Amino acid sequence: MQALYARELAEGDVQHVIDTILRPHLKDDPGSLGFATRLFLRSLDHAEEADRIIAEHVKNWDVSRIALIDRLLLRMAICEFLAFEDIPPKVTINEAIEVAKKYSTPRSGQFINGILDAVLLQLQEEGRLKKSGRGLVGMESLQGRTAS
Repeated sequence: MQALYARELAEGDVQHVIDTILRPHLKDDPGSLGFATRLFLRSLDHAEEADRIIAEHVKNWDVSRIALIDRLLLRMAICEFLAFEDIPPKVTINEAIEVAKKYSTPRSGQFINGILDAVLLQLQEEGRLKKSGRGLVGMESLQGRTAS
């Protein structure tokens, strides 16, 4: 999230953000650095699509007016839904809520939860949620929700 925040505010070079934000914090953990870099880059790649999806679920509200941290967390979570097959949707939602509670507004956790629940159902109904391996954990309850 810090890398996305820095990129959003400074509109700087992507490699510079990786080198100054991600690498120093994760230099001793190559696996985490690799994951964080992939999530950062894919979140940037999916930003427009994520914003379109978010806009479908916020009534009478422009996406650009959503608190920046909330918007970045939503983008990141939607990216995980779409591009990270091995991350269970429940893990994605729980992580986004916890980060929102810590770094955003008092009501951000509820807001993020509501939007991501709706987005998750939409992606499942559209057949766009492709999960495999570990990512299938918790999908059973989602399968039942879309059948009703």
